[in-house]
Amino acid sequence: MVKFDIKNLNIWFGGVHALKNITLQIQANEILTIIGPANSGKTTFLRMLNRLNELQSNFRMQGVVEFNKQDIMKMDKEKLRCQVGMVFALPTPLPLSIFDNIAYGPRLKGIRNMAKLKEKVEVALKRAYLWDEVKDRLGISAFNLSGGQQQRLCIARVLAVEPEVILFDEPCSGLDPISTAKMEETMLKLKENYTLVLVTNNVKQAARIGDRTAFFLNGELIEMDKTEKIFTTPSDTRTDDYIRGKFG
Repeated sequence: MVKFDIKNLNIWFGGVHALKNITLQIQANEILTIIGPANSGKTTFLRMLNRLNELQSNFRMQGVVEFNKQDIMKMDKEKLRCQVGMVFALPTPLPLSIFDNIAYGPRLKGIRNMAKLKEKVEVALKRAYLWDEVKDRLGISAFNLSGGQQQRLCIARVLAVEPEVILFDEPCSGLDPISTAKMEETMLKLKENYTLVLVTNNVKQAARIGDRTAFFLNGELIEMDKTEKIFTTPSDTRTDDYIRGKFG
């Protein structure tokens, strides 16, 4: 099942042509990893999927981006962002308790019943594989958690509003190897119920967890295929050069 269908997507920020004629599909319950050097358009593409690029006044686009066969430009932005959540490079917990971080989204959606909020918090933390580590200290500040735990808390906060897709923008860039391994384990388990799109500068990470991988360069999609093929027999020499570390 296709979650996102992107056709001839072009994006400009002022006079900068950031994405050029991108056409691809994102399937349900897959991890699509996006790799490429800096300024290749990876994050711009990711932010397009829940319309965050529009926060920049000089943003302009052409083409079509459909989510569940709906044109996202005709959807309510807040509704879209509930369905397509995002986890950023650095953990961004709110200056609240662990519990209130997770309950924040459901409360915005009008849920006030404490029993329902407790249930949503527990379910979200379990799905982010953080519950066992924090269940006895939900009242403490989220800032008391480690960096890796804060990042999984941010995943739980996204999950609490019941999205269908989770976007990850280099979520392990500030984490140690142990925390990175836990994040990757969490993402692999999440794809049972969600679609994941991961932008990463770590090609080894893409090779470890991606079902399919897309290689972006200078705003263009050079190629996209099953991850195993991209990393063993890519179709384009530029992909092979990037993976081998010859540039980027």
